[in-house]
Amino acid sequence: MPEQPRPSHGQPHWLTPAELETWQQFSLMLHRLPTALGAQLQQDADLSFIEYYVLAGLSDQPGHRMRMSELAVLANSEQSRLSHMISRLERRGFVRREADPLNGRYTQAILTDAGHAHLVEAAPGHVARVRDLVFDALDPTELTLLRTAAEKISKRIDRHEQQACHPKDTAPQPSQRGATP
Repeated sequence: MPEQPRPSHGQPHWLTPAELETWQQFSLMLHRLPTALGAQLQQDADLSFIEYYVLAGLSDQPGHRMRMSELAVLANSEQSRLSHMISRLERRGFVRREADPLNGRYTQAILTDAGHAHLVEAAPGHVARVRDLVFDALDPTELTLLRTAAEKISKRIDRHEQQACHPKDTAPQPSQRGATP
């Protein structure tokens, strides 16, 4: 769906009542879902939602290893916050850190056998909760719409982040300097 034009004169383009209700429900779900999933993980596996997500992310990588900087992006976490979490997981024997063999300036987080075993044990309960809260609540058409909407929103976020990191050069090109209209 194309972006709607903003009203002129700097006036905000307020949400319609239907958009506002959708936004409120979506925001509430965004807030509550990780909390509900985290509560199950904490109770059943003594893991936070983000700890589980990091362990699962490592388990999906070749050699169960990933550079800390890449893991921070995956976890949508600042590197310092991720480092503290990895320290906690190291103390539990679930991960270890090593210098990256390809470039020693980087550090890799590596899922240990104990961490993988804990993840494998935690996964069935987590998947059951995800199925109960999300997939069992929606019919196949709604699931397709949810996936499509999530993909579109994620792509839009990616574009905005790329634009923020690499703003377009607004300086006039050499051929335009001194040109008269």
